[in-house]
Amino acid sequence: MSRSLEHDFFRHEYGRLVAMLCRRVGVRHLQAVEDAVQTALLAAVDDWPRAELPESPSAWLFRVASNRLVGELQRRQRHGELDREHWVALDGTVSPSTVHLRGDVEDDLLRMIFVCCSDALPTESQRVLALKVVCGFSVREIAERLFMTEANVYKRLGRAQARLRGEALQLDGVETEQFAARLPAVQAVAYLLFSEGYLSSHAEMPFRRELCDEAKRITGLLATHPIGATPETYALLALMHLHSARASARRSASGGLVLLEEQNRSRWNAAEIGLGLSWLARSACGDRFSRYHAEAGIAAEHCLAPSFAETRWDRIVECYELLERAAPSALHTLNRAVAVAEHLGPLEGLAVLDRLEIPPWLERSYIWHAVLAYLQGRCGRVELARQHADAALARAPSASIADALERRLAPFMTRQGDGC
Repeated sequence: MSRSLEHDFFRHEYGRLVAMLCRRVGVRHLQAVEDAVQTALLAAVDDWPRAELPESPSAWLFRVASNRLVGELQRRQRHGELDREHWVALDGTVSPSTVHLRGDVEDDLLRMIFVCCSDALPTESQRVLALKVVCGFSVREIAERLFMTEANVYKRLGRAQARLRGEALQLDGVETEQFAARLPAVQAVAYLLFSEGYLSSHAEMPFRRELCDEAKRITGLLATHPIGATPETYALLALMHLHSARASARRSASGGLVLLEEQNRSRWNAAEIGLGLSWLARSACGDRFSRYHAEAGIAAEHCLAPSFAETRWDRIVECYELLERAAPSALHTLNRAVAVAEHLGPLEGLAVLDRLEIPPWLERSYIWHAVLAYLQGRCGRVELARQHADAALARAPSASIADALERRLAPFMTRQGDGC
């Protein structure tokens, strides 16, 4: 198993194993479950290179993690708290893929996301917990994706885990009404999972296909289930497919990121674009409009444009205005400023930012400085552009993103302005 495949497999198995074991012993034992799963994965890293792969790697991991978990709970003298009727005996013929959850959502990972999105937890804690427990994100990746400090992530994780221990929740105990109430939070987790896959903060992998595929799988389950079959889910799935369609053209031969204006559009997946557009059309049912509708509309404009120069930037600006109304955020305003600059010139883009009150989390991000460097550079303000470019590069979460930033900003570091 190659290193990249090993990473993908282990990341995927982590969430599945945590979900399956939590179902058996209860979410109150979440920390013990995570420790057992990590022990199993470390054992696999140590054992598998020296011997043949097990016939069923998933079952091997499940067996090792289960044994470790039972032993740990017995050592804590808490064995009597286990719900024995939920335990499934493993032998050589049993694979975790054959074990299903009871109830309305018969998928381990998806049901676990619903549990992590408990109303007992603050919204940000729900997302932190789901990204860590279900999606296998590191603390650094969570901090990058949610614009938090790592210290804040640790605090939220600790508090969330403590709250779940107090609630003594069971995966099979989530009622249909709770599923419906938690749906927006679950959609947000799927969105974050896809976002990290599409533009990853991981140092060696700017695009993590396994995360994108898992996000599409989870959202697809939602879109075909009575609980999750809503216009918002359809729009979210459309957004994912429209972005995924451009994935192969976003990577260079060396594995780096290729900017939108540099991409060979003949390499875009026309079939997946069509699938995304069909889900976008389905999302138009009813009278609800969400951030996912607006973002899918932006992605559709890019996919339908014959070239970067022929992009309908006026339509993209309109979509960003709708996005800001549906989900106000300084980040959305920042993106609108870029679209305005493409449509009307960089001075108009800077005017958008002049009216923006910059939150500290955005000012700390490479994105803020990259946009300012781009706009100031296009205006011919070379010194200002260089200052912001240096700040952006210093904050870039990975070498691939830093390389893409340098290529994006280099043409504007020395030339005269084009619109100021």
